Amino acid sequence: MFDAGSTPLLDYWVAGRPLPGERESGDYYLVAPFPGGVLLAVIDGLGHGPQAAAASSQAADVLAEHAHEPVTRLLQRCHEALRTTRGAVMTLVSLHATTGTLTWIGVGNVECMLLRASAVPGEKRESPLLRGGIVGSDRLPPLREATMPVRTGDLLVLATDGIASSFIRDLSYPEHPQQLISNLFYQYARNNDDALILGGRWTGGAAAPATGVAL
Repeated sequence: MFDAGSTPLLDYWVAGRPLPGERESGDYYLVAPFPGGVLLAVIDGLGHGPQAAAASSQAADVLAEHAHEPVTRLLQRCHEALRTTRGAVMTLVSLHATTGTLTWIGVGNVECMLLRASAVPGEKRESPLLRGGIVGSDRLPPLREATMPVRTGDLLVLATDGIASSFIRDLSYPEHPQQLISNLFYQYARNNDDALILGGRWTGGAAAPATGVAL
């Protein structure tokens, strides 16, 4: 499935599918606007099938309800909510127009890369420090969020491990982000897992609100 949309501050594009032969995917995304900002999340329920989808769906519900909160608190909320599920890994990015910053955090192996639109020395590509672990397991790893400036046109790319990690080699700032997301999906989606990749471009402009959906 392919989708695209916009919020008042962000345009986004997503491609994803369940494991071939299955109907439900454990890979979810969320694009949740809140006053003055927007939360991006990609969630990968452990394994695949209905139980993985249930874990990701529950996490997405928690994040949507509390999207305005700090990302560390959001991860802690998900951890508590997923204790009765098989758990999930996820990366969260909260973008704020008032401060012109983004804050991100991740537990597990949902890859995330920020591609800078402007040629600021040393800032062409950046990624969060991902902590090993499972959200909803006995214990979360030590959490460390990071905050940095975000500028008009900057592009975030987030992908589950159903997208081969070698996709990072081909990342450069694109003229057409939708085409980039589509090409990366077709080239790097693995046939032995659910797969999802999300691109979000910071605009700071006005557009019709949109919310995330499961693929």
